[in-house]
Amino acid sequence: MLTLKKPNEQPIRRLLVVPLKCSSSGPSQDTEQSEPETTSSQSSSVSLASTSNSADSWRAGIGAVGLAETAYLTYLKLSGSDAFCPLGGGSCGDVLNSDYALIFGVPLPLIGLLAYGFVTTLSLQLSAKRLPFGISETYGRLVLLGTTTSMAAASSYFLYILSTKFPGTSCSYCLMSALLSFSLFFISIKDVGMEEIQKVVGLQVCIASLVIASLSASYGTSPSIPSNPGTIDLPYFTTEITTESSPFALALAKHLHSIGAKVYGAFWCSHCLEQKQMFGREASKLLDFVECFPDGFKTGTKMIKECADANLEGFPTWVINGEVLSGEKELEELAELSGFKFNE
Repeated sequence: MLTLKKPNEQPIRRLLVVPLKCSSSGPSQDTEQSEPETTSSQSSSVSLASTSNSADSWRAGIGAVGLAETAYLTYLKLSGSDAFCPLGGGSCGDVLNSDYALIFGVPLPLIGLLAYGFVTTLSLQLSAKRLPFGISETYGRLVLLGTTTSMAAASSYFLYILSTKFPGTSCSYCLMSALLSFSLFFISIKDVGMEEIQKVVGLQVCIASLVIASLSASYGTSPSIPSNPGTIDLPYFTTEITTESSPFALALAKHLHSIGAKVYGAFWCSHCLEQKQMFGREASKLLDFVECFPDGFKTGTKMIKECADANLEGFPTWVINGEVLSGEKELEELAELSGFKFNE
């Protein structure tokens, strides 16, 4: 404080005020409040990332199962072998060998193999955060949603075909593939979220419609299979073997007959005919061939008791030394299985 004094006057006191800047406790409170919010946001992000990784793992696992199934069926289709049907007996092979197992001439299992392979690969890449071509994670998940939508739509259509064109027929591979496709579809829906789905729902409907329209166009040129059990009437007929028998085929046929080996088949089975063509005209007559439908075939006709007791899974089926072998077999394989050694 300064004091100024003039003659004959009282001292005047002036207060010197030094400006001070005061800080409020407000900012510290805001900082304290923002920390929980940041932590909560980080926890939410971690939770979402964990959920996405779990969905990717499930998708990759289910896709791998579908990949294994379709790879097996593709091999059977390309090799002309009959499928092992854990349920439904030989009816499973009837479905897989029908015209409905082709789409514009392409084997259906091969298309499924490519679809499951794509889903599995992309899911693994999403899980590892290493997407190709620099595409974003969001776009990758939308691509998976579109792919699984098409797979689910196709499975729905195939279930319709199975119930209307093959009444009373059980196809375990068809049902398993449908279950896998629907599972992938629902996982993709949950992974993307309803908010994103609402933005692309129109596109999803277009994809499903396009898939069903394409399948309908493909099967529109295929011969229809009567659903009425009384409309199929196939009288028994014989087929001519046009190939000549080699010395090896003749000796093998005699050996198989001597050890009591049997081959079960049907007169309308193309694979049975091909098996006989391998042996040739003379040798095929020496085989113990059991015709399972000697009186012809109608829908609902049962096999003869000997074939029914053999628990056949398809045609042809070999029974050699008590061992049951389904499908066509090369002559060398039959020789090895029966213990035959050819001595020229």
